[in-house]
Amino acid sequence: MAKDVLSRRLAVIVAADMVGYSRLMETDEAGTLAQLRALRSELIDPKIAEHRGRLVKTTGDGLLMEFSSVTEAVQSALDIQEAMTQRNAAVPPGRRLQFRMGINLGEIITEGEDIYGTGVNVAARLESLAEPGGICISASVHEQIQSLQGLGFEDLGDQIVKNLSRPVRSFALRATSSGAVAFQRISRAHAQGSEAEHGAHRRVPSIAVLPFTNLSGDPEQEYFADGIAEDIITALSKISNLLVISRNSTFAYKGKAVDVHAVGRELNVRYVLEGSVRKVGSNVRITAQLVEAAGRQQLWAERYDRQLTDIFALQDEITSNVVAALHIKLVEGEQARLWHKATKSFAAWECLMQGLHFFRLFTRGDNDRARALFRKSIELDPNCAMGLVWLAWAYWSDARFHWTESPKDALARADELARCATEIDDGYSECHALLGAIYLMKKSYDEAIAHGTRAIELEPNAADATATLAMTLNWCGRPEEASELVKKAMRLSPIHSAWYLSVLAHAYRLMLRYDEAIEVYKQAIALAPNQIAAHLGLTICYAQAGQEELARVQGKEILRVAPKFDMAKYAESLTYQDPEDSRRSLEALAVALAPAEMLRTAA
Repeated sequence: MAKDVLSRRLAVIVAADMVGYSRLMETDEAGTLAQLRALRSELIDPKIAEHRGRLVKTTGDGLLMEFSSVTEAVQSALDIQEAMTQRNAAVPPGRRLQFRMGINLGEIITEGEDIYGTGVNVAARLESLAEPGGICISASVHEQIQSLQGLGFEDLGDQIVKNLSRPVRSFALRATSSGAVAFQRISRAHAQGSEAEHGAHRRVPSIAVLPFTNLSGDPEQEYFADGIAEDIITALSKISNLLVISRNSTFAYKGKAVDVHAVGRELNVRYVLEGSVRKVGSNVRITAQLVEAAGRQQLWAERYDRQLTDIFALQDEITSNVVAALHIKLVEGEQARLWHKATKSFAAWECLMQGLHFFRLFTRGDNDRARALFRKSIELDPNCAMGLVWLAWAYWSDARFHWTESPKDALARADELARCATEIDDGYSECHALLGAIYLMKKSYDEAIAHGTRAIELEPNAADATATLAMTLNWCGRPEEASELVKKAMRLSPIHSAWYLSVLAHAYRLMLRYDEAIEVYKQAIALAPNQIAAHLGLTICYAQAGQEELARVQGKEILRVAPKFDMAKYAESLTYQDPEDSRRSLEALAVALAPAEMLRTAA
């Protein structure tokens, strides 16, 4: 048998890579692989063939394609990205399959069916510079297609990329005729980024603050390291000219070995802040570095050795360095909000951080432990608005999830504490988010919307507050606005909870977009199989869409998740502003739970 012969030739190489592949596989391995196979057979392979190219190989989440024509290669890539945009239209951001693509015209080495060489390497590096859903091309490709109509280009300049000795002149490519291909400026250090998500067109830098590594050798100090990172996230989230990924998403990387380049791609951010904390006695050492994710370029790094009593000043210093490194201009009022602290007592702050750790475990017992720690923080600092607010959230949780014999009393206590907090600090965003949730439960709709709006005015990057306002708008009969807001929350928290999906599905259901609602409810259930809200929503949606048999099947899932489900109590929990929305939901649910043995009503 003759050996394969090495040869060199000129070719157009397209490299593609899936965004967030590892996270998607971890969430739903079988479903992600099934979607990939469907994409190959229904879209990618046909488009490659249509434009007379060939698929050289696949590498798990990557594809390598070869074409003989620059125009055909570019058109194939544009077609695939446009089709992907259309397929993703009804899919929440955190669940979308998206590709980055790089295209290069250069010399390659062939060995059998495989290809190698600098031409291939450059295409792969260009792909790493592209945004999700975007295409990045080399100067050689740009030269061949710059005169074609319907194409737009953004000159990215010379990019220094890994394993190549010379900079690569790069251009971002978009289709001006349809605008379907996602396009953002790819910048180097200190350049501004683009939010470019859900109708937001202003360009701002984007950053993810990873949980700081606890180097103290004491697992009990995890709350301390987490608190440092969380306070920095909270401070940065108050800046309107900065997109900050929420704690919910960045803390998904806690305890994992991470690559900032991968984090940047998975969370769709340009910058990553990471660090470590070592606490010994009354001393603390903190290291921090700010990295431009795409090129792994360190923009700023520092090591601090301080007394614990200096911890608040240290957090301010790190935040200030980040703001300076990203050349962020603070607007009126942000300077004061940025450096404002909920407490000046380190002991009170420690209790708050420990309490938040338990509160987020989201069980009745842990809520009780959190409540005790929040109370202690208030004893240490009676003027700590943050302590009052989180103590109120603990009581609100008791009322909302019936973790008490008297939900009405718990809600009244939460309301009282929240009002005390506003008297101390009316500029605390979390306080207004809480009041919005309280007023919704009390069916005071105008007040609920007003406080929810105020919360995100004070902290534009607060993902949970944004999603909470979206939830409120759903109950108030404004699902179109709700859907846009929850999509913004998903951008702020790409690794979002099933609750975000339930809020989006609820909006679709209220807009009578049943097919989309059903799909999103299914995604929520896949993430949290025992989340009762998603099961209820899906059951109601099936019935309202006229799919009564599927509604009855799904109704059995409600009773599996909540064997003591009570229709009367559920009716009491509905907070729709329009009574007709409540009536329609209950009628639909009754269709699903029609058999007498499935009815669970109060005596």
